[in-house]
Amino acid sequence: MTKRPPGGFRRARSVRERGREPGGTDGGAAPGLPAPGRSVPSAWPLDLFSPAAMARADAASSVSVERLMEAAGLAVAREAAARFRGARVLVLAGPGNNGGDGYVAARRLEEAGWGVAVAALAPPRPGGPAEAAAARWRGPVVPFEPAEAARAGLVIDALLGAAPSRPLPGGALAVLRAAGGPVLAVDVPSGLDGATGQPLGEVVGAAVTVTFARLKPGHLLLPGRTLCGELVLADIGLPEAALAEALAGDEPRSFRNAPGLWRLPAPEVGGHKYHRGHVVVAGGAMPGAARLAASAARRAGAGLVTLAAETPEAATAFLTGEPGIIVAGPPVRPLLEDARRGTWVIGPGLAPDRDTRKLLDAAIWAGRTIVADAGTLGACAGRPDALRGAAVLTPHAGEFTRIFGEPGPDRLAAARDAAWRTGVVVVLKGPDTVIAAPDGRAAINHNAPPSLATAGTGDVLAGTLGGLLAQGMAPFEAACAAVWLQGAAVPAGPGVVAEDVVAGLPAALRAAGRGFDRG
Repeated sequence: MTKRPPGGFRRARSVRERGREPGGTDGGAAPGLPAPGRSVPSAWPLDLFSPAAMARADAASSVSVERLMEAAGLAVAREAAARFRGARVLVLAGPGNNGGDGYVAARRLEEAGWGVAVAALAPPRPGGPAEAAAARWRGPVVPFEPAEAARAGLVIDALLGAAPSRPLPGGALAVLRAAGGPVLAVDVPSGLDGATGQPLGEVVGAAVTVTFARLKPGHLLLPGRTLCGELVLADIGLPEAALAEALAGDEPRSFRNAPGLWRLPAPEVGGHKYHRGHVVVAGGAMPGAARLAASAARRAGAGLVTLAAETPEAATAFLTGEPGIIVAGPPVRPLLEDARRGTWVIGPGLAPDRDTRKLLDAAIWAGRTIVADAGTLGACAGRPDALRGAAVLTPHAGEFTRIFGEPGPDRLAAARDAAWRTGVVVVLKGPDTVIAAPDGRAAINHNAPPSLATAGTGDVLAGTLGGLLAQGMAPFEAACAAVWLQGAAVPAGPGVVAEDVVAGLPAALRAAGRGFDRG
C-alpha cells in the first residue's frame, strides 16, 4: 500500500510507474486529462461579461450547472497539469460554485495520478451543485490551515467567485499568503470584483487565472489584470444562445478593445487627399505638443493636416517642422470658415484659459468634428456642459477629476456616466484606458505597455484620433482604434519617447488590418 506524505497528499507516481512525469512532457497534460485548450488572445471573443451577465447566461443555459461545473473543473485541472509538473496540489474550496469547480479539478487531477488534497473554507451549500461535486471527491480533506498551503507545490484558489459580497476572511488570507508555490485562481483571485477589477480588502495575486466562456471587465481593469497573472479563457460548452440572451437586457455592452471591434478606413481607388479628410491642430504656448499631434494625424491617414498657430512664436516653431504639414495663422478662428477643414484637434499645447474655451465654442458652433484634449479640458474644469458638441474627450485621471469629479474605484461606470452627461465619447486614459460612448457601450484597452507613460504620448493619441475621424470613422470606433493603435505602435525595449510612437503607427496600422492583437 502506498503511503501518503504528511498533510494528506498522495504521492505522485514516478516516471517509471506512469511512463512520464505528472503534467506530461512538452507541455502536454497528464494521462487521463485532455491537452489544455490554449487560445491566443486574438481569438478570444470581444464581449466582456459582468458577473451578473454571466449568472444570467448560466440561468438561460440548456446545459445544466452540474455539467458546466464539470467542464470548468476539468479546464482548471488540465491547465494545472500542463503548467506545474509534479507539484503537490492543495485545492482551497469555498462553499459556492467556485468551490465546486475546485472539487472537480481535485478529482480529475487525482484520477490522473497527481498528489491532491482539499481544504474547505466551509461546507458546500446544501442542495447545490457544489455539494454534489464535493460528494464525488474521495481523496484527502485536510485542515484549512497555513501549514497545509506551505507544504503544497501548487495552490488552487477556488474560494470565492467573481461577485464577492465581502472581503475574504482573515483566516483564508493567511492560508493563501502561506502558499509554498504558485497560486492558480478559478475565475478570479478570491476577493477580486469581476465587474470593476477592484479588490474587496486584500487579494492574494495568482500566477495563472482560468476563467470561463467570456472575460469579465475585472480581468482587464487594474489592479485586477495584474492580480490575475496570466489569463486562460476556457470554453466549457456554455451555449451561444444563452450568452446572447444574457446580453439582451438593459445592461450596457462592454468589450475588450481589439481589431474586430472596429475596422480601419480603406483609401478609395479613385479618392484624393480631401476624401481622406483635413485635420486642423490648434497650437500655442507649447508648440511641440501640437506638432506631435499633427504628425500622428498624418500617419493615421488624414489627407491634409494644418497646424494653426495662435501666436507668431508658435507659427515660427511650426515652420521648422515637417514639410508636409500646412502652417496657418495667427489668427486661428478664420480657418473655421473653410468647411473642408472638418476635423479639429483642440488642446495639445494650448493654455487652459478663456481663449481656448472660446475657440472650442466657435468650432462647436461651426459644426466641426472635435477632439478635445489637454488645454481644452483644463479650460472646461467644472463645466462638463461646455464640452457638449465635441466628438471625443481624451482626459487622463487628473483632467477627468477636474471636469467630472473623482472617477472612484469603478472606472468603467465613471467613464460611462461622463459620456452620458456630455453626449460625447470619453477616453479615460491610463494603463487600462476605458473608452465609453453616450449610448452605454464601453471598451477596455489592454495592449498599452508601461513605456507609454512619457510626455507627448497623449498628444500622439489625440492626433491619431483626429486622423481617423477625418476619414469618416464614427467617434466610438475611432477612439477605440486610436487607443489600440497607440499601444501597438510602441517599440519594444527601453528609451521610448513620443516620437517613436508616431514612427510606429504605420506598422500598427498594418497589424490592425490583419486583425492582429498584441495582447
